Amino acid sequence: MISTGYPGPALHKRPIAEPPNLALGSVGFRFEHVFGRTLKLINDAAMQALGSYEGRKMLFLGLGTGLGSAMVIDWVVEPMELGHLPYKKDTYENYAGLLGLEKFGKKKWQRHVADVVPHLTAALLPDDVVPGGGKVKKLTVLSQGCRAGDNANAFRGGFRPWEQMGEYKLPQNPPMTTDSPRTQARDEQKVRGTSRTRIGRVAA
Repeated sequence: MISTGYPGPALHKRPIAEPPNLALGSVGFRFEHVFGRTLKLINDAAMQALGSYEGRKMLFLGLGTGLGSAMVIDWVVEPMELGHLPYKKDTYENYAGLLGLEKFGKKKWQRHVADVVPHLTAALLPDDVVPGGGKVKKLTVLSQGCRAGDNANAFRGGFRPWEQMGEYKLPQNPPMTTDSPRTQARDEQKVRGTSRTRIGRVAA
């Protein structure tokens, strides 16, 4: 069994567009055939969002090469492409992603992130907001009402879809996680107490 987080739009376990920040060749590539294993492929931000989810309506914003985004409601994850929406003279992604960090410098980039997060929060009205991705650790202050995510949560997000099929049990110590044993135990308890038919379901 393999879980793959794809850095672009994906539907029915297949990429539907080439990733904007990688080389061409993903669309039409037979991942499951090449790996020779049962495969679940979803958007990479959706995978980290699913691993970060603790209930209710959660907005995930991945600060990385671009700006990944996903919503999770009652364990159903909806990948989104909010980063490509227009913002100021460009897009949200080019202000809050790596390009913005390199163009404006860390201090001004943080101000843009502090402006972008409340904009998207006001539009979508989530109960929980999780900025994550590789660049979240560069933020010295989080916007009000946010909690920081972690790239390690993508591993938990990769485990969770298999719970729906009853083919995998979330381990107490997922590999490459930075969480404490107490946090891991709490996560597993939440998974056990949630309907197995809804865990990790990706909205079509």
